[in-house]
Amino acid sequence: MSNKLRAAIIGATGYGGVELIRLLLTHPHVEITSVISSSSAGVPIADGFPHLNQIMLEKLDGIDVQQISKQADVVFLATPHGVASELAPQLVDAGLKVVDLSGDFRLKSGEAYEQWYKHKPADPAYVEKAVYGLSEVFGEEVKGTAFISNPGCFPTASLLGLIPLVNAGWADLSSIIIDSKSGVSGAGRGLSLSAHYSEINENFLAYKVNKHQHTPEIEQVLGRIAGEDVVVTFTTHLVPMTRGILSTMYVNLKEKHSEEEVIELYKQYYEGRRFVRIRPQGNWPATKHVWGSNYCDIGFSLDSRTGRLTIISVIDNMVKGAAGQAIQNLNLMMGWEETTGLAFTPVYP
Repeated sequence: MSNKLRAAIIGATGYGGVELIRLLLTHPHVEITSVISSSSAGVPIADGFPHLNQIMLEKLDGIDVQQISKQADVVFLATPHGVASELAPQLVDAGLKVVDLSGDFRLKSGEAYEQWYKHKPADPAYVEKAVYGLSEVFGEEVKGTAFISNPGCFPTASLLGLIPLVNAGWADLSSIIIDSKSGVSGAGRGLSLSAHYSEINENFLAYKVNKHQHTPEIEQVLGRIAGEDVVVTFTTHLVPMTRGILSTMYVNLKEKHSEEEVIELYKQYYEGRRFVRIRPQGNWPATKHVWGSNYCDIGFSLDSRTGRLTIISVIDNMVKGAAGQAIQNLNLMMGWEETTGLAFTPVYP
């Protein structure tokens, strides 16, 4: 019998689910015991993902909480919004550890969830149980818990870029503007006109302007850090690339600080956190610098004319923005080294 932690992945036929498979297959302390899809049960997973041919031979299971509880110790929910709100409570009650990659348990306000996600909110008792797993900020809360709400991809890039400044009290909270660009994989594997090759190729578009569901998540976390309500302007764009998020954030400083002081502030805040890399002065990150990895790279430019700081933060939306951070949270939950199974170099070029 293996002494590894047994993992099940629900939603294994989506991009987030298949990225979990890629990463967990080489994790030294985890074995995948079930890959689950409500729509493709009984079909070998390699049929839908030929890159797994002769690597993963398992057939997809259907959703059966009782059976899952016999096969797994931890369940990753890589499901569409509105699904985890029904499944996660059953899995938690069955004594399983749960890492939810959907947005169903991120927002503490059920009213806000219904407004932004257009779904019925989850049971408030389980929303309160779920620990928000932004690993570099709330890692101590993640340790030892059994139920994680994994952050969204846009919030991960944006919050890691903003929190040290907000935490230090240097940011004019009324001035925050977040301009984010994402690759098409962020839209998932389902068919949609906006992700159609002819629509997105050689194109660049804004979408969900002032209506993106990650807005209240960003505001909730910044408000928690600041100790007061925070309202931001958040605009998302789709770019014709597969992976990556680049968030450019504009913030007015409340007092005069040098660029060197800002960089030192961020280095101190993220000291010892291996997956956040702070760029030196005059050096700014690009999505290609973190492609396929769990890193978040952050760079800065301070405009002395306006007193406005520009922060540039990049992640791979499928790894640090989804599956990688989920595994990072699992490592913290289990008391393992945070980088276990994730300490690989970005793919370049």
